[in-house]
Amino acid sequence: MNAPHASDTPRVPSFRTAVKFWFWLGCISFGGPAGQIALMHEELVVRRRWISEKRYLHALHYCMLLPGPEAQQLATYTGWLMHGTRGGLAAGALFVLPSLVLLIVLSWAYTAWGQHPWGQALLWGLKPAVTALVLQAAHRLALRTLKARWLWALAVLSLLGMLWGLPFVWIIAGAAATGYYMSRQPAVDLQAPTQASQATPTEAHSAAPAWLDDDTPAPAHTHYSHPRLLRALAWGVGLWAVSLGLIALVFGLDHTLTHMGGFFTQAALLTFGGAYAVLPFVTQAAVVHYGWLSAAQMMDGLALGETTPGPLIMVVAFVGFLGGHSQALFGYPVLGGIVAACVVTWFTFLPSFVFILAGGPLVESTRHMPSLAGPLQGITAAVIGVIVHLAGVFARQTWLPGGWHMLPDLGAVALTLLVTWLLIRRQLSVFKLLGLCTALGLAWQLLV
Repeated sequence: MNAPHASDTPRVPSFRTAVKFWFWLGCISFGGPAGQIALMHEELVVRRRWISEKRYLHALHYCMLLPGPEAQQLATYTGWLMHGTRGGLAAGALFVLPSLVLLIVLSWAYTAWGQHPWGQALLWGLKPAVTALVLQAAHRLALRTLKARWLWALAVLSLLGMLWGLPFVWIIAGAAATGYYMSRQPAVDLQAPTQASQATPTEAHSAAPAWLDDDTPAPAHTHYSHPRLLRALAWGVGLWAVSLGLIALVFGLDHTLTHMGGFFTQAALLTFGGAYAVLPFVTQAAVVHYGWLSAAQMMDGLALGETTPGPLIMVVAFVGFLGGHSQALFGYPVLGGIVAACVVTWFTFLPSFVFILAGGPLVESTRHMPSLAGPLQGITAAVIGVIVHLAGVFARQTWLPGGWHMLPDLGAVALTLLVTWLLIRRQLSVFKLLGLCTALGLAWQLLV
C-alpha cells in the first residue's frame, strides 16, 4: 500500500472503515510499544492522514504520562477523537482482542507441551528476541525523543535511579519537574525535538492537510464539561465495582479470581511508563507474592508475548491463565485458565478506557498550552531509561538462567547480540526475527 501524495485530499473515515482498520492493526501490531506507536504514526498521520502530526504527538504525550499500556491507550484516544465513545471502545478493544485470543491458545499449548525438549528449544530461541526487541524499543524511542542534552541526561539518570531501586513514581516526578524548569528557559526550544523526531518520509507529508488537522474545529464530543467528566468517571468506577463485587460475591474474598481482579486494578493504576515499566511490578507480585507461576514461567510468557501482536502487557493473560490453570478453577484447568485470563485482561485495561474517555476532553483543551510540553518531554525521556533497565533484567535472565554463580549461556549471549544487531542496524522485520530465532533454537537443540 503506497502512501497518498501530499496534494491528495484525505477521505473522511466512516466508523465501519475505522473498525476494520483497528482490527487489522490489532492483528499486525508486532514489535512492542515503540513499534506499535511508530506503526500507528505511519498509518494514521502519513498514509491515511486521518490526524495531524501535532494532534498525534499531543495524544502520545498524554498516554505516556498515564499508567498502563501507552500504545493501546493511544489507539483508544485516536478512535475516540475520530468517532467519540464508540470509536474509542472499538479501537481499544480491537487492539487487544487478537492478542488475547492468541495468548490463550499459546498458554494452553505451553501447559501441554512447554516442558517438552522441543518446546524448550523454541523458548530458548525466543528469549534472546525478547531482550533484542526491548533494546530496539529503547533505541527507536530515543531517536524520536532525545534531541537535546538535558533529555539525554534525564534518560541516564532514570536508568541509574532504577538501578538504585528508586520508585518509578519518583523518577517520573523528577523528570516532569525538570521538564517544567527547562520549559521556562528562553534558550530551550521544546518544539524542535518533537518536529524532528520522525523520519524523512514523515516530513515530506507534513504540509499535507489531515482530516483532523491542527486547525480543524474540535468535534462536539471533544468539548470539555464537568458533567461529562463526572458521567464518564461514574460509568468507569461503576463497571469496576460491579464486576469485582460480583466475583467476590460468587467466589469469595479469598478466591484467586478476586485477588487477580484487585491486583491487576492496582497494577493498572499505580505503574507508570507503559508495559516495560509495568512488567517488573507484575513479575514480582505474580511470582513472589501470589505464586501464580514461577520466574522461569514468567520469562517464557514474555517470550510468547513477543510472538503475538498487540500490547506487550498482554502477557498478563499468560499470568492469569497459568494462575487459573494451576489451581484448576471450576475443576477444569483449561476452563479456569481461560476465565482467569479474561478476568485479568478486563481489570488491566478497564482503567485505560476510563482515563481516555473521561480525560480526553480535558486533554484536548490543553493542546495549545506550551507549559505542558516540557514536563511531557521530560517524562518521555525518563521512560527510555526504564526500558533500558528492563532490557538488562531480561538479558540477565536469558544469559544467566542458573543465577550469578553459574557460567553464562554463551549461545544465548551470542544470539542476543546477533538479533539485536539485525533489528537495529539491518532493520530486520519482527516476523523474520522470530522465524530466525525459532529456527536457531531448534538447531541448537539438535546440536546440544
